[in-house]
Formats: sequence, C-alpha cells, structure tokens
Amino acid sequence: MGSGMSRCRRRSFGAGASGGMLPLLALQVLIEYGRAGASRPPVTAALLAANALIYLRPGALDGILPSLTRVSFNPWLIIEYGDLVRFFLSPFYHLSESHLFYNMTSLLWKGIQLETSMGSVEFASMVAALLGLSQGITLLLSKGLLLLGDYTAYYNQYAVGFSGVLFAMKVVLNAWSEDFVYLHGMVIPAKYAAWAELILIQVFIPGTSFLGHLSGILAGLVYLWLKRALNGPDPVTLLMSSIAKVVTWPVRFAQNLLWSAHSQGRFTGRGRVGRRQSARDAPRRLWRCSTCTYDNSASTDICEMCNTAREDNAFSQRQDHQAGGNGELSVNEIRRRRLQRFDR
Repeated sequence: MGSGMSRCRRRSFGAGASGGMLPLLALQVLIEYGRAGASRPPVTAALLAANALIYLRPGALDGILPSLTRVSFNPWLIIEYGDLVRFFLSPFYHLSESHLFYNMTSLLWKGIQLETSMGSVEFASMVAALLGLSQGITLLLSKGLLLLGDYTAYYNQYAVGFSGVLFAMKVVLNAWSEDFVYLHGMVIPAKYAAWAELILIQVFIPGTSFLGHLSGILAGLVYLWLKRALNGPDPVTLLMSSIAKVVTWPVRFAQNLLWSAHSQGRFTGRGRVGRRQSARDAPRRLWRCSTCTYDNSASTDICEMCNTAREDNAFSQRQDHQAGGNGELSVNEIRRRRLQRFDR
C-alpha cells in the first residue's frame, strides 16, 4: 500500500525540483531496457510510466488527474460511501520522490522477471488481480479489527503507493524458489523474504502502512492458491486475451491479405505469367503457352498473349503442319503477334 498519512497532515505531492532520484530511476530503466538481447516487457514499462506521470503531473495532466487527497486509500470512506476511486487509484499515487523511486525500482526488477516468464497478458491480469486482492484484503482486515476492538487508527488511516502490489509480486516471484537472499545482514530463504521485509520495514520506517503491506503478502498467497485451484488460465487472463485478439484482428487480417497476394504471384489480364503451375491450378484447367509462358483458359486454343496455337491440340498441330513451321517463333514474330492481339 505504501506510505501512510495521518488524516489531518499530508505532505506535498509532485511539486518542486527533482532531488536526483528520478533521473537515476530513468537511467536504471534505460539500462535494463537498452541492453543488447534483453527482453523489453511492455506491461512493466507501462506501469512505470503511469506511476511516474501521475507523480510528475506534467502539463495538462495536472488539471485532469485527481488530487492526492481525493484518491488516498481510506477504509472508512470506501466502505461507508462506496468511494471506488480511492480503491482503484490510490496504488498509483506516491507521497514523495523517494517513495516513488524505491517502489519503481522494485517494480522494475520484479516486473521484468515475472512478465518475461509469464507473458505480458498473464502478467497484466496478475497485476490487476493482485491490486484488487490487496486492496480488498486491507478493507476486510481494517473492518475486522474495528469490530474486534477500538482500532480506529487502521480504519481511518490514509495510504497511497504501489507497495501492496509489490509485496504480492514478491510472494509470487519467490513462491517456488529454493534460493536464499541476503536481507539486512540476515540470510533467509527467498520464499520467506516478504515476511522478513514486512517486519524490517515496520521497525525502521514505522510510518508506513503495515496493514497494506500485510494485505499484499496475503493477496499473493491467495493468488497462488487460486491458480492451483483453477489449474489453468484465470478468467482475467482469458478476458484480456480475447480483448487483445479483437484489437489486433484488423492487423492480422491485413497481414493475411498481403501474404496471400504475395504468394499467388503476378496477375495479368485473365491469366498469369511466369509462375510454376501447382495443384490448385488443375481445377481451373489452364494451359501454358510454350512460347511466352502465359497461362490461358482451356476454353481457347490460341494464346491470348502471343496468338501461338496450343501445342497439345489437334487443331494447333494441323495448323502448324500446314504452315510448314517447326513450332518455334522468332522474337520479331512474337512481338508482331502481341501487337496484333492488342490492336484487335
């Protein structure tokens, strides 16, 4: 969920000169996406760009995007008033440049690995599912704590940031890993790294949203359980695949047309010139002129291009015998017959 805010005090947002972290973030992105042979996952790049643009609010976006106070996640406002804007948009807002930097560097590292291994469509559906799960679990936990006791601090807490989704992505990324990670002087199994990071962040940065981070871990576990239970593509993936097919259909249709035209050779008049006959020509009953290689219809015994008689026809053989020729025409004769044909 990211950093929390008290209800009465909020920090400045997206204003002022850069402290040097955003150029460093841009450099890291360029290095990762600019390496020779490196994969360039588009969904990860889109998420990075969306978070950065929302924080910077350049030009006309400043007047279009809602303010930080309008979208900050607050369980009480969401449950009591059905404020879904806070539910869906709060993960894409960040309090400060350092908040954005650390979240986006984490997204860059996790996103490239997950999207490369899963594919862009499944990765996008996973991010959408993790976002919804982490936000929903935060609501359930905050409401449950309120019912169990006087935990109004969690119920009225404001929070923004992509951290909840990032914790969930960490769980998915390390779910089946047998490796160990080095975390602040401790060597622990990678599959438990999210839990250790949850505790360490709360110890060293107590102002962060503990409930949001915990909900992210639980969202990752729920997502993995659902994947095993469904044993196949989740409905979100199927929906996004269908949308992608519909959107790209005109492009694929145009490519098929171009490929079909290219594979059928050149067309001239009612026949074709210079292409090898294939099985598909048999039903059309074409015969090829031995002089100019023009493919003619079987309904005619005279070449439509050069007026040469069909060799395998008795009529053409008789004409050739009467003329006393040997069946071979000179270049001038072929040119004369072609001109005669087009002058008709």
